Amino acid sequence: MKNSIYSFGQFLCRVFFRIFYRVKIVGRENIPVDGGVLLCSNHIHILDPPLVGCFLKRKTRFMAKAELFSQPVLKSLLPKLGAFPIRRGMSDRQALRTGLKLLKEGEMIGVFPEGTRSKSGDLGKGLAGVGFFALRSDSNVVPCAVIGSYKLFSKLLVVYGPPVDMATLRENRASAEEATEEIMEGIRKLLKEYELRG
Repeated sequence: MKNSIYSFGQFLCRVFFRIFYRVKIVGRENIPVDGGVLLCSNHIHILDPPLVGCFLKRKTRFMAKAELFSQPVLKSLLPKLGAFPIRRGMSDRQALRTGLKLLKEGEMIGVFPEGTRSKSGDLGKGLAGVGFFALRSDSNVVPCAVIGSYKLFSKLLVVYGPPVDMATLRENRASAEEATEEIMEGIRKLLKEYELRG
């Protein structure tokens, strides 16, 4: 359920992106209206989290680096915006438990499988933690592609693809790495299809 601070933040972000970028959103109908959703996107800019989440009706919970939660203003604001901390560069069991709990409670989590922004803009290798979430929960896994340069007044495209079929991987007890690669392939297909369209 969205709170007033989150809804107001969404509104401000939509206004910002509409003024400074020519944002186009494709595939919102691919986001399930209820139940756990793991929303997996490529990561090319610091503004990706608000861009990916602000045009959706459902609240999106993002992981944010733990250091941000020690900042005076952010430590109280980030939880109200749905974010929860993760320690980067190590296996953060608490973040994995929190994420899995939220998915099982029917919430939507936004993750960037690469773990950090791509300096080249190319899709990098996904981390196994994303596959862990996908295999350990019954959530829908929705790939997402952010396409554009983030230059002011240029075009930005956000594409939400159809959910990735995880049933076979779950039945065959696939590894987290295999599940992650399946998810990355879903993102890769969106990037190829829509980059070609221009």
